[in-house]
Amino acid sequence: MRQIKKYAIIAAMALSIGASAMAQESSSSSVMRRGRADRNRQKEQQAGAQITDRMQQFFAQPEQSEADMSWMRVIYRHLDLNNDKNAPLYFPEEPTADQESLFRIIMKLLANNQVEAYEYLDGREVFTEQYRVKVKDMLDRFHVLYTEAKGSTEKNPKFTIEESDVPANEVLSYYLLERWEFDSRSNRMKTRVEAICPVLHRAGDFGGEPIKYPMFWIKFDALRPYLTQQYIFVDDDNNLPKYTYDDFFQLSMYEGEIYKTRNLKNKSMMQLYPDPDDLKRAQDSIQNRLDTFEDKLWVPSREEVIAAREAREKAAAGDTTKIEARDEKPAKEAKDNNRTSRGSKRKPAKVKESKVKESSSNTAVRSVRRRK
Repeated sequence: MRQIKKYAIIAAMALSIGASAMAQESSSSSVMRRGRADRNRQKEQQAGAQITDRMQQFFAQPEQSEADMSWMRVIYRHLDLNNDKNAPLYFPEEPTADQESLFRIIMKLLANNQVEAYEYLDGREVFTEQYRVKVKDMLDRFHVLYTEAKGSTEKNPKFTIEESDVPANEVLSYYLLERWEFDSRSNRMKTRVEAICPVLHRAGDFGGEPIKYPMFWIKFDALRPYLTQQYIFVDDDNNLPKYTYDDFFQLSMYEGEIYKTRNLKNKSMMQLYPDPDDLKRAQDSIQNRLDTFEDKLWVPSREEVIAAREAREKAAAGDTTKIEARDEKPAKEAKDNNRTSRGSKRKPAKVKESKVKESSSNTAVRSVRRRK
């Protein structure tokens, strides 16, 4: 009987220990699930942060009337994310608690139906309802996995995209649509980014170099309220994120080559200038004109005219000094050459005289012997 009681006590203790362990596991699993749910809810709240109409109106730049503009030019730029100056748009590759790449922000906004995207028409972009992109069709076209989110309707479609399914590592460049406008009222040149287009780089079916797939255009003013909330690193020497994505574009901290300008033929720079050297010269010429357009409109002041004249005189004086130094050197070398040539001529003459003397002395001796 005593042994039976012992076994019963041991079995009861084992059951109690097992039950407590199962309770702990269930509680820990519930805590983990609750933590995941809280993080997901926090991410959704951050992604779907409500932007008021007042904020949108604050960041929206009203389109200027053509009557107020005396000059305007539309520039298309290609931003290569392999360039160090454009690296803040690509990194971090994986999202962190307070930072994520530009493309991930754009995809979240599109999935939550917070911004509108438009078709890429290669130089004939029209940002109207007719050319608005359906997010579902765009995701299917580029093979991005998604699920319909809760509360999604036909008029207000919303989607859920897992972090691992966002092709952020394949977006290696962006197209920018810039407008350079000279306002005749303020007499100032204004530069603004009108739209941005992410470009996918995917290898073909048979390998080779990756093919570029422009995805869609998004008006930059629609992104600005959200980009002002994301701070980024722009310098490895300073690890404090002091600039936002909006600052990055507004301050022109990016670097991109001009691949197209709006023209009658709707041709790219490469089509207009097939030779690489001609293409580079044309791009530099356009950029130089954009940078100096405003300066050429103003009449210089008296002080600026005097300073420019003095600079030209100094440059001219420096050139004449260099020219004189170059002229003196060949003259000196010519004199030295003349001296050496004269010396070389005299030496053979002396040799000839000595030979003549020797020959005359020899002939005299012979004549004396013959006379004897």
